[in-house]
Amino acid sequence: MTENETIIDADGLILGRMASIAAKKLLNGEKIIIVNAEKAVVSGKRMSIIGEATRFLQVGHPRKGPYHHRGPDEIVRKKIRGMLPWRKPKGQQAYKRLRVYIGFPKELAEKKAETIPEVDAGKLRCAYIRVSDIAKSIGWNPIGE
Repeated sequence: MTENETIIDADGLILGRMASIAAKKLLNGEKIIIVNAEKAVVSGKRMSIIGEATRFLQVGHPRKGPYHHRGPDEIVRKKIRGMLPWRKPKGQQAYKRLRVYIGFPKELAEKKAETIPEVDAGKLRCAYIRVSDIAKSIGWNPIGE
């Protein structure tokens, strides 16, 4: 692990707040690795969030695009991409420094992952849903289930 590489454990973190912190670090030149992406949470009522995700899938054409990813890792990547200046070279270079994984990969097993205590979902006083539940409701099929 290099000095400007950060491993973030997304277990129990609020997705939008974690994404904004990760986007700022990416723009500052750090390499960000997010593990346990399926365990991040989105605040709000369950059916409202799932309904919004399914309506988003209806945009576009199945063969012509835009193509919508259904995996939790891709949902997290897309959320972070939305917080980067994607149409500028600086934003695209920052996006290339991002890696998002479902679970904790074996090649990172000996490395220490950090969490962000100020974006912990335990502080929420409202309902929330995990990213894995959103992904399953829009058609993601996890391997082994």
